[in-house]
Amino acid sequence: MSSPRTFPADFLWGSATASYQIEGGATEGGRGPSIWDTFSHTPGRTLNGDTGDVAADHYHRVREDVAMMKDLGLQAYRFSISWSRVQPGGSGEFNPEGIAFYSGLVDALVEAGIAPVVTLYHWDLPQELEDAGGWGNRETAYRFAEYAERMARELGDRITVWTTLNEPWCSAYLGYGSGVHAPGRTEPATALAAVHHLNLAHGLAGRAIRGVLGDDARLSITLNLHVIRPDDPQSAADRDSVRRIDALANRAFLGPILDGEYPADLLADTAHVTDWGFVQDGDLELTRVPLDVLGVNYYSTVRVRHYDGTGERAENDGHGASSASPWIGVTDVEFVQQPGPYTAMGWNIEPSGMLELLQSVHAAYPDQPLMITENGAAFDDEVSPDGRVHDERRVSYLHDHIDAVGQARDAGVDVRGYFVWSLMDNFEWGYGYDRRFGIVRIDYGTLERIWKDSAYWYRELATTGTLPPVERAAQLS
Repeated sequence: MSSPRTFPADFLWGSATASYQIEGGATEGGRGPSIWDTFSHTPGRTLNGDTGDVAADHYHRVREDVAMMKDLGLQAYRFSISWSRVQPGGSGEFNPEGIAFYSGLVDALVEAGIAPVVTLYHWDLPQELEDAGGWGNRETAYRFAEYAERMARELGDRITVWTTLNEPWCSAYLGYGSGVHAPGRTEPATALAAVHHLNLAHGLAGRAIRGVLGDDARLSITLNLHVIRPDDPQSAADRDSVRRIDALANRAFLGPILDGEYPADLLADTAHVTDWGFVQDGDLELTRVPLDVLGVNYYSTVRVRHYDGTGERAENDGHGASSASPWIGVTDVEFVQQPGPYTAMGWNIEPSGMLELLQSVHAAYPDQPLMITENGAAFDDEVSPDGRVHDERRVSYLHDHIDAVGQARDAGVDVRGYFVWSLMDNFEWGYGYDRRFGIVRIDYGTLERIWKDSAYWYRELATTGTLPPVERAAQLS
């Protein structure tokens, strides 16, 4: 019988959320509208017409939620700042009441012994900036740097890690390509411009933060790197499909951020869409700023094959249905359905993909420390007659993926922490309140917080550093 997997004492255990998904208080405290306010209030954009107006009401329950985090044994909490709460228009005047909200949250976390890990942008661009062109407009990157600088001055060295952007892939391709995320535009060339302006924003913001706090400021970005497999590994066409999707999904960000260049094959593959003239001289020196840790989000894998034009093209990429594609410039690749089991999102459960991803990033960038900044699963949770939420499938998912992180560490990959997604059920973007990722259940009628079995299980993991067996979750309290 093998011994339980253990992690070192300095391995960071945390949980993650995003501002628009949990805060509520959408029109309170001087907050201005973001693109997600506009998008969710547009009929037909979200499931059931759900909005983040109330969400989990974290805005009014900060102290209660931080106390819950402490009880959960979290060593770190990754949260995002609503840009439009602290600077309603995205430029010009800042909002003291909004800044005070986040300063108070940070103080509460520090007092509770929980390391604050801040994300400056988790998809909720101030609407005024979108009206001026959004991420398709180069000036947005400079406004973002000004906002980052102000947050560095306000929150200072109380922040453990500064994450500039969360999943810029989604911001660019789902927001401006397929339109399934805010702002809901379907403009291929704009989507690629957004890719670059997000990369530029990251570099400018990183420099602004260090300009205020010095080189000791720990800098990060979080990427949802795709694990892409060929349907037929023996097919040269399928392997080339992997290359093309990898260029759009992964190397479009890793290249400028870590290497200071865009991949030549990406530029060639998309030349019929844009000439990339929005990349100006000196930009690729700015996009590359040293990272203390690279955030990696992982949920599932994708499988691709060459599409020969016969029949309807399969589009099982897991990123929502749209008449437009997020895969800009690619018309001869299809995403095939993978074997189950699946989560409530329809995503396949594949822990080996976590190991594969971490090892591949480490092979490409062996000196770059990594951290799992999101990993989790949505399931159809119900409160049982005993008052508990017995989410064994989620516990099993977490157990096997965290074990894969341990395997990566055993293989020499420098992974320094793990943040479960999510701390609590929340507004799941286009899916509204229909998908539940939290280890804590939110009763959306009463806003009561109810610990799921996964929360008790995760507390034991976070406080002991030892991976508990799945069956133990229902026994904990």
